[in-house]
This record gives sequence, structure tokens and C-alpha cells, in this order.
Amino acid sequence: QVQLVESGGGLVQAGGSLRLSCTVSGRTFSTLAMGWFRQAPGKERDFVAALNRNGGATYYDNSVKGRFTISRDNAKNTVYLQMNSLKPEDTAVYYCAAGTVYCSGYGCYSREYNYHFWGQGTQATVSS
Repeated sequence: QVQLVESGGGLVQAGGSLRLSCTVSGRTFSTLAMGWFRQAPGKERDFVAALNRNGGATYYDNSVKGRFTISRDNAKNTVYLQMNSLKPEDTAVYYCAAGTVYCSGYGCYSREYNYHFWGQGTQATVSS
């Protein structure tokens, strides 16, 4: 049973930072590509960032490029999302996702259907 547990959400003022963590159990972490998605109230879930199994390739939605950084620590079975210069429009529930992604490129890593395992979500709220 693969489990993903997110942490690190909270309330922060605009311009502030948060670091989300997602720890994976039940599967060899190094075999999994990892992604972060988010869902704002009343909206669909959207892609935020992803990285491949060894962390050598990263992908970002344009709305977060230059502000967010995704990284992974295979020794700790954990993926991180460092979020800087936060804006009120970044307010959402953030979901961690994992999958054995065999395709490549942004069009591959940004698609929800390539991820087989999901966390429960963590709320990040940015006040203006």
C-alpha cells in the first residue's frame, strides 16, 4: 500500500514563504516520479510542479516558475515544494502525487493521469 503524507501548509502573508513536504511509504521512492498539484476553491485541480525519478528534470507551471522549487531527497523518501514570493492566488489545497512515469517532457509530467498515487492534500492560504 503506497501512502503519501503531505505537511507544511499554513497561513502566510503575501510575499512570504512556505515549504511543503510529502513523504512516501510502501514503494521504492527512487522508482517514482513526483508531482505537486493544487486546487483552489471552486476550480479544477491544476499542475504546479514535477520532477523525474532522479530529480534531474524538473517542470513548472508558468504561474509558479521562478518562485517555486521542487526537489527530492531519495534517502528520506520525501519530495519538497519550496514556495517563495507567495501571492493570494496561490491559495489552494496542494496535493502530492507519485507515479511510474515513462514518458517525458512537460506535457507528460503535467498530466494527472500519469500519477497513480495521491496524498490527502494540505491547505496553503496566502493573505493579502
